[in-house]
Amino acid sequence: MPIRQKRRKTAGAAIVSLALTIMTAGAIAHGQDQPFPPEAPVPLKDVFDVLRELRHKPPKDDAATAMVPGKLMTAFTPYIAANSSNGFMIGGAGNVAFFLGDPKTTRLSSAVASLSLTSKGQLLLSAKLASYSRDNTWYLSGDNRFNLTSQDTYGLGTNTDPSAQVNTKYNFLRIYESVYRRVFSGFYAGGGFLFSGYANIRPAPASEAVWPDSPFVVYSEQYGFDPESQFSAGAAASFFYDNRDSSIDPSRGWYASADYRFFFKGFLGGASEYQEAQYDLRTYFGLSRNSRHKLALWLYGDFIINGIAPYYGLPATGMDTYGRTGRGYLQGRYRGEEMLYGEIEYRWTIARNGLYGLVVFLNTETLSNKQAGEKLFDALATGAGVGFRLRINKHSKTNLCLDFGVGKSGSAGFYIGVQEAF
Repeated sequence: MPIRQKRRKTAGAAIVSLALTIMTAGAIAHGQDQPFPPEAPVPLKDVFDVLRELRHKPPKDDAATAMVPGKLMTAFTPYIAANSSNGFMIGGAGNVAFFLGDPKTTRLSSAVASLSLTSKGQLLLSAKLASYSRDNTWYLSGDNRFNLTSQDTYGLGTNTDPSAQVNTKYNFLRIYESVYRRVFSGFYAGGGFLFSGYANIRPAPASEAVWPDSPFVVYSEQYGFDPESQFSAGAAASFFYDNRDSSIDPSRGWYASADYRFFFKGFLGGASEYQEAQYDLRTYFGLSRNSRHKLALWLYGDFIINGIAPYYGLPATGMDTYGRTGRGYLQGRYRGEEMLYGEIEYRWTIARNGLYGLVVFLNTETLSNKQAGEKLFDALATGAGVGFRLRINKHSKTNLCLDFGVGKSGSAGFYIGVQEAF
């Protein structure tokens, strides 16, 4: 058997094995609501409780008011960080959680926003929304971003040379807004508006000499795209099922979604007509009483089905809604017409009061490059790492997430978030 074919079959078996693990784990979780004896209850605590203790102030008894419809449960943290994508970063990230109806019949809604300034001259602004109406009749989601940024770009597929990056600057705007109606139980159907634009695309000063032969320029010229600005706009038909106990920090349950997206040439400046299909499958289950030890599993797929997408419209590492795929690699490190991704994460809430914890994660992804004949599973990009969790709002279960991940060929990254990766 040829070595390449053997590797592809081995990689495919690994993805299938992970999928079967997710299905089996989810079935176990669904069938065992409380497989362990309960622990004696311990009052929950977050970082603001600790600050009150340090200031010798009494605990704030706001558990009852936090569950009142319309009451905002806020969590905010400033941060200073550094990584190879952004350089030195300073900024802040926040989460707002709330109920729009009776908490007994209405799921928790949340909004996440962040703003960062970097030593590489980047401005990164994002706002994400996941909101349930009273009695869960309607669901609204939003993924909005405005970036003045730069990114190392590579060729397509999972076999690209890590030393052949070309740093590219651009302005990025994304507006993805969707509305869903509950069909039954936790199943929803809906649709949305999609717009993403990349403008003022140009090489960084250090990349000017290699710019004409860069993967971005070669791809754009081959398919007739403007190398200075590229836009995509259209609509989506979407479905999802969700029976998790929390969308911010789940302990049990399933989440499954499927999207089919239509992009139209000429609509709001759209550069081409193409269709994109996505699926997202997640499950969670406890390994101990009160789920202080638990596993989270994730399978994700993104595929260009018909037509030709602009270079930045192709599936890529870290370009999912919350930018959490591929910890261990730079955003955009791998890009291709098709993408499959899997991840498993062990979560340990060390403190019984929920104040802090640790995670360990392992992920892998594979992308295609049809121009070069590279198919899914011809190569894998695997990442792994550890993370620290600090509870910044005990009522909404919101954590400050600090992760460090490594990947192949010396890749590494540090990641900050205010919700779990998935």
